[in-house]
Amino acid sequence: MLRLITDFDGPIMDVSDRYYHVYTLCLATYQQPDQFIKQLPKAEFWRLKRAQVPEWQIGRLSGLNPEQARAFAGMRARVVHDIPYLVYDRLLPGAIATLEACQRASMDLVVMTMRRQRELNEPLKRYRLDRFFPPTHRYCISDDYVKTDDVHDKPQLMARALAELPPATETWMVGDTEADIAAAHAHGIRIIAVLSGIRDRTQLAQHHPDYIVNDLQEAVELIQQTRAHSYPAPARLWTTVQPPLPSQTYRLTQQGTY
Repeated sequence: MLRLITDFDGPIMDVSDRYYHVYTLCLATYQQPDQFIKQLPKAEFWRLKRAQVPEWQIGRLSGLNPEQARAFAGMRARVVHDIPYLVYDRLLPGAIATLEACQRASMDLVVMTMRRQRELNEPLKRYRLDRFFPPTHRYCISDDYVKTDDVHDKPQLMARALAELPPATETWMVGDTEADIAAAHAHGIRIIAVLSGIRDRTQLAQHHPDYIVNDLQEAVELIQQTRAHSYPAPARLWTTVQPPLPSQTYRLTQQGTY
């Protein structure tokens, strides 16, 4: 059985509108009367987010003073995942069709996310994504869980999933952050990073995923074509992979270690 474990935000959901809405809300909250504020265009804001520019620095670039920028960053962290703002999330193009293709190919689909249970259940129902991920195949954190750091918490979530799920002959993970890469690496799972989420190529490459592709559709195509052509399991040095994929894709060669 081939198992595909996918993150939710990034491979399936586009969270950029939510993040931008919360950015504008926090900016307006801390703007003083008659203070000049430069609200960044969404494209520029999202470019900074994907490059992991700190929130306070985004605040400073938007015209806030240092004290305001610190408060701005704190407010953003508190509210960005609140339920009322989840309505701004959107399905990424092609996500449903790709999940349907996975089902037709008899892949065992698992969703693994650092969303809390209430934050995951709402969009699963709204977009009928529960048809792809039964309750036994949903891994998220509880509503009362005290987060430490995603890079440390997500490998623990992966450990739980691997202990509870039935054995699979082959397992892949698809994600868009360093936490996804860390979770896969910690358990010897091949990881495909996607550029449709909250990290850009430069940030993802620093954490050495096995592959980097544009989106979930390309990730699934890569899995299928890698299996069909029996490519060797990647190890630790970057090289450019020529087609099967039409867009630029990367994998690790079998030479050396990092």
